[in-house]
Amino acid sequence: MYLGIDLGTSGVKVVILGEDDQLIAQASSTLTVSRLENLWSEQDPKHWWQATNLAMSQLKVSHGKILSDVKAIGLSGQMHGATLLDENDKVIRPAILWNDGRSYLECSEIEELITNSRQITGNIAMPGFTAPKLAWVKKNEPHLFDKINKILLPKDYLRLLMTGDYASDMSDSSGTLWLDVANRQWSNEMLTATALDKSHMPELFEGTEVTGILRSDVAEQWGLKTVPVAAGGGDNAAGAVGIGVINPNEAFLSLGTSGVYFVANKDYQSNTKGAAHTFCHCIPETWHQMSVILSAASCLSWVTKLTGAANEKALLDEVAAEDFSKPCSVTFLPYLSGERTPHNNPNAKGVFFGLSHNSNRAVLGRAVLEGVAFAFADAQQVLLDAGTQIGQVSVIGGGARSQLWGGILASVLNQPLIYREGGEVGPAFGAARLARIAISKESPQTVCQPGKITKIIKSESAMSSYYQQQYQNYRKLYTSLQGHF
Repeated sequence: MYLGIDLGTSGVKVVILGEDDQLIAQASSTLTVSRLENLWSEQDPKHWWQATNLAMSQLKVSHGKILSDVKAIGLSGQMHGATLLDENDKVIRPAILWNDGRSYLECSEIEELITNSRQITGNIAMPGFTAPKLAWVKKNEPHLFDKINKILLPKDYLRLLMTGDYASDMSDSSGTLWLDVANRQWSNEMLTATALDKSHMPELFEGTEVTGILRSDVAEQWGLKTVPVAAGGGDNAAGAVGIGVINPNEAFLSLGTSGVYFVANKDYQSNTKGAAHTFCHCIPETWHQMSVILSAASCLSWVTKLTGAANEKALLDEVAAEDFSKPCSVTFLPYLSGERTPHNNPNAKGVFFGLSHNSNRAVLGRAVLEGVAFAFADAQQVLLDAGTQIGQVSVIGGGARSQLWGGILASVLNQPLIYREGGEVGPAFGAARLARIAISKESPQTVCQPGKITKIIKSESAMSSYYQQQYQNYRKLYTSLQGHF
């Protein structure tokens, strides 16, 4: 048995994976995000630990005997978050999250200081990355910056509490803007740009390596033995492992809080045009390219609350009753947290365009689903423009549960979408697989097999036809409004 822990933005998921790669059990606990000011997005790291313990306590009650048979633990988590610790490992301030946009000025300053930063890191400096956040802290909270002893990514803070080790993996660390992504090592030059050095960083591991052993007190509390803990991966790379996307040109869409279009690569292939990312995979000697949209399933949650629907399922049912033989009258720009790919604009805003007296809740819900799909079309086009070859596309994340949304996405992207077992818990599932590889020494290709296909959703010709024009209108709408953001 193997345990996978995924620290997401909206909650912690834990899963137990059997020796036969079957999902044995799962549990979760919710988290909330604090937005004290415009562009800010923060969480208290102590809440991550509380949520993890709550989810583990649920598993202990429901599957205590199985927990005692767990052989290793793997970690996955939201990327980029800046968790700042003092010399006593105390949290200095709330963690600044991946969808926080306050450090956009610092991005330009870093690139002006390190003129070859894009060549070193393989990426454009973006407010979501960790390094600009530290530049912001140094400028705006110098009394806190001076206390920093270690900087950890969210899942690696959990690791510290679990094992006492400062450690991270290559995939998650790729999103800091401190990593030399091609050579899979910290860049002294990039660290110096933010007045830091390697002493502030965790030790680097491949995602399939063991970083430490579970502390005895935590093991006793959770009902486990003192088992090894694997490095794991950032949520997207771990999700790729969970869905079996580790070979060149294999791809997936993630419909989580954010949206991700992920393609695996055999070699390092940096192309910063269009604001796509080039990161290390959590599999050794493998990389990946990734387009990221900052608001995906979170848009559905937002419009559900905004319109007073009973819940997301109820709203989706209303939308499904709409007439999809013709276009929606309303267009939605899903930039509720700004946007990365392709605009790299933290100041972009969400927009409903085309409202009338006939615009009801179902129409707004449909516009949101389609707007997110158009954002994914932007993400896909950036990858294609960079020469990326895209093969089969699988779907993971909580939003993957919606058949309706899948049909809209397939028709907008003009791409069949593959749904597999375990897709809704992809990162946690992948973390458990990485734990297995870490102690069994099996090859990733042996362990990371694609899950059983549960369905394939294909493009619907009539929808695809009118979506082509709607997509162009969507792009023109952003261009026309860009100056007002």
